[in-house]
Amino acid sequence: MQYRIDFHCHSRFSADGVSEPEALVRVAKEKGLNGFALTDHNTSAGIDYLEQIGLIRKDGLPVDNFLILPGQEITTKEGHLLALGIKLPDLKGIPAIDAVSLIHSMGGLAVAPHPFDYFRAGIRKRFLDKLPLDGIEVFNAAVTFKRCNQKAMAYAKERRLPMISASDAHDAEVIGTALTIVETDDFSVQGVLRAIRHGTLLEKRYISTKEALKKTWNNVFRFRSRHLITKSIGNEM
Repeated sequence: MQYRIDFHCHSRFSADGVSEPEALVRVAKEKGLNGFALTDHNTSAGIDYLEQIGLIRKDGLPVDNFLILPGQEITTKEGHLLALGIKLPDLKGIPAIDAVSLIHSMGGLAVAPHPFDYFRAGIRKRFLDKLPLDGIEVFNAAVTFKRCNQKAMAYAKERRLPMISASDAHDAEVIGTALTIVETDDFSVQGVLRAIRHGTLLEKRYISTKEALKKTWNNVFRFRSRHLITKSIGNEM
């Protein structure tokens, strides 16, 4: 059977995410998705939360026919890296090669998101060439320039790596804008990970200008709020 999955999504547990995890689930179901990967920046707190409220099973099976894959977007020393299918601690600053080795040792997939978008910490080609990756995000709905996606597609073909398409949603409204279709008879975390290796179909659509501006505003607002909180704490010490 075919399943529609968004492999790159963020909740409020990311520093730049705004939506509750439950909102991501609700909107994803409304849009006809079969699941998504929660890939918050440098934390698995959102995964822990979804496990606690019963929306993620630790055995990797879906809940009410909807599958949430554990994941994380790691800020490695060389740039961003998606870990799919596993929970990780905060690894911010880890060398990318070490992150890939750890992901593999835990049974997950290491995928390079927006690899040629250097405004968004994409890993540069000279580092990508040295990484034993499991896939490339060849279409990111929120990419800075469309040519970055084109370069990612060409690179994946050059290395014959599996491809995914994803929304990179930081707001529930955007989830599923772009997504990946996988085919498997085993609708579980491990079954979906295996399906990625065997080939994918891509649904590709960019977020709107309004959604892009909203994402930028949210980032600025949250950064300013964190800065003011940090400054206030510093003044109190």
